[in-house]
Amino acid sequence: MKRFAQLYAELDSTNSTLAKLAALERYFRGAAPRDAAWAVYFLTGNKPRQVVPSRRMYELAAEIAELPGWLMDECYEAVGDLAETVAHVLPPASGGSDESLAQWVEARLLPLARASEIERAEGLRSAWRELEGAERLVWNKLITGEFRIGVSARSVVRALAALTGIDPAVIAHRLAGSWRPTPESYLALISPEGETGIASRPYPLFLAHALEAEPETLGDAADWQAEWKWDGIRAQLIRRESSVWLWSRGDELINDAFPELVAAGAALPEGTVLDGEIVVWQGERAAPFNALQKRLGRKAPGKKLLADAPVSLIAYDVLELDGRDARMQPLAERRERLEAVLEPMTTPALRLSPVVKAQDWNALRTLRAGSRGLGVEGMMLKRRDSAYGVGRVRGPWWKWKIEPYTVDAVIIYAQRGHGRRASLYTDYTFGVWDEGALVPFAKAYSGLTDAEIREVDRFVREHTVEKFGPVRVVEPHLVCELAFEGIQRSARHKSGFAVRFPRIARLRPDKKAEEADTLDAVRAMIEPAA
Repeated sequence: MKRFAQLYAELDSTNSTLAKLAALERYFRGAAPRDAAWAVYFLTGNKPRQVVPSRRMYELAAEIAELPGWLMDECYEAVGDLAETVAHVLPPASGGSDESLAQWVEARLLPLARASEIERAEGLRSAWRELEGAERLVWNKLITGEFRIGVSARSVVRALAALTGIDPAVIAHRLAGSWRPTPESYLALISPEGETGIASRPYPLFLAHALEAEPETLGDAADWQAEWKWDGIRAQLIRRESSVWLWSRGDELINDAFPELVAAGAALPEGTVLDGEIVVWQGERAAPFNALQKRLGRKAPGKKLLADAPVSLIAYDVLELDGRDARMQPLAERRERLEAVLEPMTTPALRLSPVVKAQDWNALRTLRAGSRGLGVEGMMLKRRDSAYGVGRVRGPWWKWKIEPYTVDAVIIYAQRGHGRRASLYTDYTFGVWDEGALVPFAKAYSGLTDAEIREVDRFVREHTVEKFGPVRVVEPHLVCELAFEGIQRSARHKSGFAVRFPRIARLRPDKKAEEADTLDAVRAMIEPAA
């Protein structure tokens, strides 16, 4: 545990990718396979489920630290993170521990899920007596099920590839799907031969960068394949060994949530893997994303939900055919083979992503302008000679999205942030005008620079008129331009609308609060498509 806590501290203390890669390599070079397996598991975004309720952990820490409730609340408000607050307020450890990461996870953490309330409390007390500093912080984060750190799964892959000499794409593929944190799995991960015989394993997804210049900078439009950018969730459909697996972008098996896609996959030829987007399809077009949200997280959707929100996988690539990896073939060839696979399919659950054909970039630009009317986010541009890579690579694929919706809104509420921003007011609720009053419209916390955050924080502190727990009500003076990707009617929101991916585009010191937008202006954004 000491070495893993040291790695956590090193990764958390730097923004340098090279420094993080060096720290990862040092750790894995000296880690035992059982410890390394758990480290890979946690560092690639996996988390144990929460084994102790947050409130119980909070109360127990206050009791041990002999802090009254109000003082514990003040500490938490100042820090903004439960695991870190508890690590700070507890008295120094009275002992030490040489147990490994694997021992702490397997013998101390996981058994808490089956323990009684008394056993859980004693388990926490015992751990806190033995752990200190970064070790205690890591333990607390694992206990709360909120272990997160500023390192990407791709960095872990790069570090292991550098350590072993194995191609990063191979490491990434071995980690895809339900990778198990066992010493055997770790040894297979870093061995030249690898682990074989896992039919359900998906391929690492190939991701695109946002287009940062005019498409003419990409060269001749004839060298590129244009497709619509669908507003759904990325998925991979696998048909192998007479079975079907449907994986989300986050390597989550989602067979139960989308039974119609699993049934459609059973009709695919053996040894086929498709890459595509899951959307709700209604009538002749994809429905807005909020229609799909009704299906997300449902383990067993009922008949009514299946009928009200029928989904399709819009397939735009084939990664495997006849059991052979097709990713290194040029996109133009993969497209031909994808069309051949889907041509005999009659189920509406599997659809071919259409190629958007135009003579030149200007013609494509004109078609792209009508994206919202088609329920899409813009276009994808893919080089016709490109292979299917791993992760986000600049050059072969680009997202050419339409401009976001924007609204000028007024900050009306503010809350403190989390982690390093726990002492600053960074989470804001914005209002727009309706019949002379500001109505809450959206929440946003991203988009500002550090200097702008400090400016807004100062404004919040100087213009607070009321407090409701952690929420401050501020004088309605500060206007911001909000950007968001989608907007839908919503009975659950006071404004009557829900927006997707809201963020702060810029501060508007040039505007007075009374010049902010109205609910009628918001309503006009969707009425033409209603």
